[in-house]
Amino acid sequence: MYYILIVLVAFVLTVIISGVKIVPQSQAWVVERLGAYNCALDTGFHFIVPLFDRIAKRVSLKEALFDYAPQPVITKDNVTMLVDSVVFYQISDPKLYTYGVDNPKVAIDKLTTTTLRQVIGELELDETLTSRDTINSKLRSILDDATDAWGIKINRVEVKNIDPPASIKDAMEKQMRAERERRAAILTAEGEKRSLILKAEGEKQSSILQAEAEKQSLILQAEARKQVLIQEAEGEAQAIMTVQKATADGLEMITNVIGKKGAVKLKSFEAFERVADGKSTKIIIPSDIQNLGSLITGITEIAKQ
Repeated sequence: MYYILIVLVAFVLTVIISGVKIVPQSQAWVVERLGAYNCALDTGFHFIVPLFDRIAKRVSLKEALFDYAPQPVITKDNVTMLVDSVVFYQISDPKLYTYGVDNPKVAIDKLTTTTLRQVIGELELDETLTSRDTINSKLRSILDDATDAWGIKINRVEVKNIDPPASIKDAMEKQMRAERERRAAILTAEGEKRSLILKAEGEKQSSILQAEAEKQSLILQAEARKQVLIQEAEGEAQAIMTVQKATADGLEMITNVIGKKGAVKLKSFEAFERVADGKSTKIIIPSDIQNLGSLITGITEIAKQ
């Protein structure tokens, strides 16, 4: 009897201890009672009814990923290429994840494949190669809506590689090479154009400076000639004034010495001398030429004095 009691107590303790559950961090445990869903245990200490409750599924709440192999897809312009993608997901509802779909990974795989073909089938090859962000956004939106019923949250979808056929790659390489050569030709032409413009600007500035220098030189030469002419004219004027003044002074002296009549005779003699210098064919002889000898004698005497 004593042994039976010990066994019974041990059994009861074992059953009670089996009902104690400690759920780790980032996990959720789905509990069934008599085969039906009862609750979902979050992180911490819990107690379930032994023999009636059981842990149906342990669900990880961490973000996970599905990495899919390359899938053949056809673009809108009938180009077949291989595309592989990565889906980042997280369990948002343990109950729906447990009972919503039989095999979530396979379901997401098939859904991703069909959605990828649908999205890329609406794009041409060039758009497919340059619109990865658009493809990723559309895939995430469609997959997230479809997996809500499974308790799965699609966080991100990334298209890793887009592999066109070899013939398309060769054509694209030729196109890229032609584009690079075109850009190089444009840059070379721009450089030559800039060089010619700078050269023309330099020649223009040089011509302007040369013209300015020639202009300044001509101005200075003209100013120099002007100053020479002015100086010569002033010299000649001064010489003429000096001669006239000397002549006037001489006449005044002669007038004072020989009188007014003698001065008139001297004037007649000077006129006769200028006419007789060979520049004229006419000679006018004064009427009182007989007094010329005495007039010359008087002038000589004055000069001696």
